[in-house]
Amino acid sequence: MKNFILPVFFLCCIASSFAQQNKKAIFVIVDGIPADVIEKLNTPNLDAIAKAGGYTRAHVGGERGGYSETPTISAVGYNSLLTGTWVNKHNVWDNDIAAPNYSYWTIFRFLKEQYPQKKAAVFSSWEDNRTKLVGENLAATGNLKLDYHFDGLELDTTKYPHDKRRDFMHRIDEAVVDNAADYIKKEAPDLSWVYLEYTDDMGHMHGDSPEFYKAVEMMDNQMGRLWSAIQYRENNFKEDWVIYITTDHGRSADNGKNHGGQSDRERATWIVTSAKGLNSYFKTGNPGVIDIMPSIASSLNITIPKERLMEVDGIPLTGTISATTANAMLENGKIKVSWKAVAKKGNAKIWLATTNHFKEGGKDEYSLVATVPLVKQEAVIDVSNSPSSFYKIVIEAPQNMLNRWIVEKKQ
Repeated sequence: MKNFILPVFFLCCIASSFAQQNKKAIFVIVDGIPADVIEKLNTPNLDAIAKAGGYTRAHVGGERGGYSETPTISAVGYNSLLTGTWVNKHNVWDNDIAAPNYSYWTIFRFLKEQYPQKKAAVFSSWEDNRTKLVGENLAATGNLKLDYHFDGLELDTTKYPHDKRRDFMHRIDEAVVDNAADYIKKEAPDLSWVYLEYTDDMGHMHGDSPEFYKAVEMMDNQMGRLWSAIQYRENNFKEDWVIYITTDHGRSADNGKNHGGQSDRERATWIVTSAKGLNSYFKTGNPGVIDIMPSIASSLNITIPKERLMEVDGIPLTGTISATTANAMLENGKIKVSWKAVAKKGNAKIWLATTNHFKEGGKDEYSLVATVPLVKQEAVIDVSNSPSSFYKIVIEAPQNMLNRWIVEKKQ
């Protein structure tokens, strides 16, 4: 029997490794489309992808009025997806991308740190997405190297002469999608990011208008081409693909030409995915753009180290989770920590730190200050003997972590 068990065990290990190697993920950001627009237009390809997985309303903008309030601006939203954090951490406040905080790793760095042999690609109508946000070849990102990129076309004014109607940007988006679909079919990178700009251009120029709606419907056709490339790989190479499609911000309520503020419509976004096993948080929890990163990490079997997971604001949209909706309030020397329990079993461990060395590449010393049943949904921490103007609180539940800050001065 022993001689039989060992070969079977060996074969199972090989099968498990093979299955892991064949997991692939792609995420797409289509710029500046509020949820109400995507819901009222004809989008058959997005519908087909959602039928395989799901559709949900989502949000950007962090906590309105809170320490994590995040401008509803393009690059800000991209980096919230890439890092799974709001702007108070990743530090990209506008499209200038002046000083990203690379202490908060992107999904690309998590992939390459754990699986250096896996392939990563960026297809984008904006070169800064790769060079500044992902931070390719920068010392601050550990000299992160992508395996392929197709971007910078906006700088080629000979092939794509800029015109006032911004038609050149549609042609660039078309080239980006064609290249992405072709590369996926031929090379099947393990992690891909596709970014398209034209819809936002039409929103800025025309607001809520036939021109904007036409751009959205053209985007849907582009998603169909990516979906076909994925299906080709799945049908011919027995790969397990997942796609997440979202937007970076909504639009102003008055005429749809603007964004950047905290109005309901500027914050109201959406997620379409082919992911299986979508949980109740995806379906009813109004997830954020920050939740896509840990969801992709889960699908690719990426293990985020605990000290980094304690900083990630997002939680997975698939599989089992234990808790959502963390809150923390300081009053009279006591911090009341609360959460919404999703699971009924297990404990919540409450960790507390009064420093923020992590943002500078350092380490914070957390103390375990309470352990309570998860279903209690709250814990009260006495901090009267250790007063501080800043607290970092992490709720460690059995299946996921939540975190909150209490800030009385800028960190």
